[in-house]
Amino acid sequence: NGIGMSREDLVENLGTIARSGTGRFLEQLSGERDHDLKLIGQFGVGFYSVFMVADKVVVQSRRAGEEQGWLWASDGRNGYSIREADTPLPRGTSVTLHLKDEAKEFLDSWKIRQIVRTYSDHIGIPIILEHRPKAGDTKTNLGEPQQINEASAIWTRPKAEITDEQYKEFYHHVAHAFDDPFARVHFTAEGTLSYTALLFVPTQKPFDLYDPKRRHGVKLYVRRVFITDELDSLMPRYLRFVSGIVDSEDLQLNVSRETLQHGAVVARMRKAIVRRLLDELAVKAKPVAEGEEAPKGESYESWWGEFGAVLKEGLYEDADNRTKLLELVRLRSTHGQGWTSLADYVARMKEGQDAILYISGESHTALRTSPQLEQAVAKGVEVLLLDDPVDEFWLQEVRSFQNHDFRSLTRGDIDLSGVKGETEPKPEEALDDTDLKRLIARLKASLGDEVGDVRASKRLRDSAVCLVADDQGMDLRLERFLKQHSQLDRLSKRVLEINGQHELTRRMAAMAVDDAAGLQFDDLAKLLLDQARIVEGEPIPDPGAFSRRMSTFLAKGLAA
Repeated sequence: NGIGMSREDLVENLGTIARSGTGRFLEQLSGERDHDLKLIGQFGVGFYSVFMVADKVVVQSRRAGEEQGWLWASDGRNGYSIREADTPLPRGTSVTLHLKDEAKEFLDSWKIRQIVRTYSDHIGIPIILEHRPKAGDTKTNLGEPQQINEASAIWTRPKAEITDEQYKEFYHHVAHAFDDPFARVHFTAEGTLSYTALLFVPTQKPFDLYDPKRRHGVKLYVRRVFITDELDSLMPRYLRFVSGIVDSEDLQLNVSRETLQHGAVVARMRKAIVRRLLDELAVKAKPVAEGEEAPKGESYESWWGEFGAVLKEGLYEDADNRTKLLELVRLRSTHGQGWTSLADYVARMKEGQDAILYISGESHTALRTSPQLEQAVAKGVEVLLLDDPVDEFWLQEVRSFQNHDFRSLTRGDIDLSGVKGETEPKPEEALDDTDLKRLIARLKASLGDEVGDVRASKRLRDSAVCLVADDQGMDLRLERFLKQHSQLDRLSKRVLEINGQHELTRRMAAMAVDDAAGLQFDDLAKLLLDQARIVEGEPIPDPGAFSRRMSTFLAKGLAA
């Protein structure tokens, strides 16, 4: 029911085969559906794509202000014909497709609905599906004409006119989700590049969040016509949980996905979209000031528990937004049971403390009892407890925060004696330097190449021994992770640290000068090494030998 076309319009718009690359398009049609579908975007062809499914197309049209209507017909291969309509036509245009036998699926209403809902759901024109009986058809219950598209785009309306419920309904529609959105971003960019974005951050973690094949849920539209939902370059991978739409006014409708993936226009949109999303998350992460009402919905800490591990991927992937991401990061620490920000950690640093201390492992609960923490706990120094596998990787890229270096408690020699903290109790007894050096030499001889070194520890208080990596070595957990994924052939040799104040090491120092206790000393040294391996979560080379040594010493202890 539009303006319609005259005879000249039909010749100009439908009869010029070479127009807009149509001639080349028809030449390259192969008859294979998947191949031919790709040609549509390549050549900018709309109308002539009908010949992929139809062996005849008839266009009836009458231009507004004219009495005569016209019929245009073509099979797409032998030219076309135009003649006057035999009967009066209404103003506007109708297009009739005579489908090929292999394309009869497009006569099914479910197929038509699927196509319209996918590609034309939000264009501003209603699309009506009507079942018309064929000649001689005895069926009368064909149903009333139905509008099968929304015919409106919520993102084109002013934000003040859209209610929270309408936003939620659209989120459920576009994300195929049942939870309420945790955050949303709705903005319009104008100027040299014009587009509108309406994006949602979910509250609940998708079941396939860690699937390598998962894509983000952002769909690209051009003037409310759907183009693709497989544009990986539109959103960084660490924001793959985001859903929504981006509707551009500048892109061409016939743009191919291959062109978009590396296009400068998409890169500019991505930069602005990511910045807006991170800014919105920063608002959500902002602490509630005293006297202010807490925002409705899920807390940021609860949301971080679901999505934090994924967002931290951006710390090593996205150098441009690293500062913003570091402000969003929440981590466990020895300060309490909840989450802490890096800024809050720095604010609590002790006088004389110059580094941000951390320890990594499989569970923050288990890390709280790690022997490497003992000196820090005694001094009241806070330590970050990192239990996400991604932590080891972003720490290789993010070396510091607010001019404070990150430092692992399981690598190198740690000495917190310069930190002014709580008063440490003095040990009643401790090995003197001579006895300690003799014990270390004896342990090195007993353990041989099973360890990289043996040295006195400054980080232990209650435990007898622990394992650490040397100063230039890889962090213990990162090395184990790489070996598990076949990125390393074997683990490097660990450094065994001993606590010269522990009763067991004092007894071992006495055994070190007793020739008669040589074999017993060797067994005890290996037992202590295996004990340290267990605490670190590393495998014991010979579980049977460990069990025999343990049983022997338990029996002697009971006999005593």
